[in-house]
Amino acid sequence: MKNKLSELNKKIEEAKLGGGVDRIKKQHSKGKLTARERVHLLLDPGSFEELGMLVEHRSVDFGMERQKFLGDGVVTGYGKIQGRLVYVFSQDFTVFGGSLSETHAEKIVKIMDLAMVNKAPVIGLNDSGGARIQEGVNSLGGYADIFYRNTIASGLIPQISAIMGPCAGGAVYSPAITDFTIMVDQSSYMFVTGPNVVKTVTNEEITSEELGGANTHATKSGVTHLVAANDKDCILKLRKLLSYIPQSCEEKTPDLPYEMGEELREKIGEFIPESPNQPYNIKDIIQQLVDSDSFFEIHEKFADNMVVGFSRIAGKSIGIVANQPMSLAGVLDVDSSRKAARFVRFCDSFNIPLLVLVDVPGFLPGTDQEWNGIIVNGAKLLFAFSEATVPRVSLIVRKAYGGAYDVMNSKHIGADLNYAWPTAEVAVMGAKGASEIIFRKEIKEASDAAEMLQQKEAEYAEKFAHPYKAAGRGFIDEVIDPKNTRRKLIRAFKMLENKKVQRPNKKHGNIPL
Repeated sequence: MKNKLSELNKKIEEAKLGGGVDRIKKQHSKGKLTARERVHLLLDPGSFEELGMLVEHRSVDFGMERQKFLGDGVVTGYGKIQGRLVYVFSQDFTVFGGSLSETHAEKIVKIMDLAMVNKAPVIGLNDSGGARIQEGVNSLGGYADIFYRNTIASGLIPQISAIMGPCAGGAVYSPAITDFTIMVDQSSYMFVTGPNVVKTVTNEEITSEELGGANTHATKSGVTHLVAANDKDCILKLRKLLSYIPQSCEEKTPDLPYEMGEELREKIGEFIPESPNQPYNIKDIIQQLVDSDSFFEIHEKFADNMVVGFSRIAGKSIGIVANQPMSLAGVLDVDSSRKAARFVRFCDSFNIPLLVLVDVPGFLPGTDQEWNGIIVNGAKLLFAFSEATVPRVSLIVRKAYGGAYDVMNSKHIGADLNYAWPTAEVAVMGAKGASEIIFRKEIKEASDAAEMLQQKEAEYAEKFAHPYKAAGRGFIDEVIDPKNTRRKLIRAFKMLENKKVQRPNKKHGNIPL
């Protein structure tokens, strides 16, 4: 037995070294952790159970039979984060550049299958040069096996991808299907075709960072939801994100202990300017409404006229969707609609109640928006809210104009409770624009057109620039003093926590993709 155990321990130590000491040093020299270091930092101490440590690839072409590393370039297994079960795979760049082989893919598929039957999240730590070219179609088939599991698992268990190095070619489609993607600034990139191919095809000179770096995907494409400063920051963000979401679609996020107080916020109304056209930061209001330091923003740098993120109210996890008057006056456009729709869909999949803060002057006009599909993208958000069955509460803070009023979780599309502050304006459009249309003839014929417009604008505002007509029709449940808002929200979400909605029996809806 002694000799047998000695052989086993030798293999374990060999597997732990991955591609060897020199390659580990090279990984560290780039400011990156190794695959195993990442896993142990991510999981609770002592909780990791590795699977497939002794797996080897089966390739015999191009001299590959003489190059074998135990584990075959990916560390897989399960463990706990904050005491909750998770499954994880971590690609090892020190072994064949983390490239995906048939057996490498099989290891990932195995833990994804385990995650689905045991209803627990999957976290992928991606650091790979792509498909292992020496294996040809076997490697491509491995990718497809993973993509298929990503799709089947979607909405069943949370899936999170951390891009901690290269992720190129077909490899990018697995993170794209998962729920959240985190990239590490300056050391990770994602693209379907790299800079050399781009130059050959389009003659564009561009770096990997410019083409598919973390900042590019955080600001331009929206592919990544969070950006980390380094590997350790990425792991911390992963752990924090998981604290807001449940194990599966069959559970709710565990509540944190919370001791109720008076819950009044005396100064919250002071954040709204006297002028309806003056911007303010909606995040100031969010911070007043939620538990202290609990707001965790998602997609912060993308479509910043819309704010989305997780938070807690009285210890309970919620999702927040809010128009941001600081950017484009908070209008809905292609990117903000898509951003919010995706977030709403995630929250609805995993039983996370939604709080919607409304200050929206409408949809952004222009050829750029029309030609890029504002119709179909705005419809995504409308569809997402309409289909959502989780508790849904809206607060109209200021403007709620036109079709954007309908889309932003209005009573008409299934919101449970809709509150408004006295500063709310629920109308087809702003007083000035409406007056120019309704009273065009009177204004044109007036001796002083500017004064007549001002009079008519005041007349229209007095009739419509307030929440009381909507409240009179029951479209708003209550107009409230801003200082009471947090207390109202706590009670509302408590009242709605056992909400059940029975939808028509069908295969699935056809969201306007």
